[in-house]
Amino acid sequence: MGCNLEHQPVTCLKERYQTMLIKSCNTVFLLVYLSSAAVQYNDPDALLWVAVYLAAALMCALQFRTNPPSWLPRVLLVISAVWMGALLPSIVGQVSLQEIFASISMKTRAVEEAREIGGLLLVSLWAGVLSYRQRKR
Repeated sequence: MGCNLEHQPVTCLKERYQTMLIKSCNTVFLLVYLSSAAVQYNDPDALLWVAVYLAAALMCALQFRTNPPSWLPRVLLVISAVWMGALLPSIVGQVSLQEIFASISMKTRAVEEAREIGGLLLVSLWAGVLSYRQRKR
């Protein structure tokens, strides 16, 4: 890490804990994305969602490398943000939180799109964290 524990103990410990936290969260998101890809079998546009979640899982897996590519989190962040922006107008005022979480079956197209926004939010959230973190390096 390049940290001198003898001369900067607080800074070194802070960096180590941040790194452990990021690696732990990254592992959780990796598992979430893989699980999300696995349950898309009954979705009408399953291939699209499997591709998105597997790309997000790949983004997480590559973070364990010494020099992960910085472009992948940025690309996923842009794609998911634009996609959310495209879906948002069709659900505003159409869906309640209760409808989104009441049943796992697709009630209406608006409910399905609201859930899709949730998935895209998970992708964009972690892609944003990783992009910011890689920018700081």
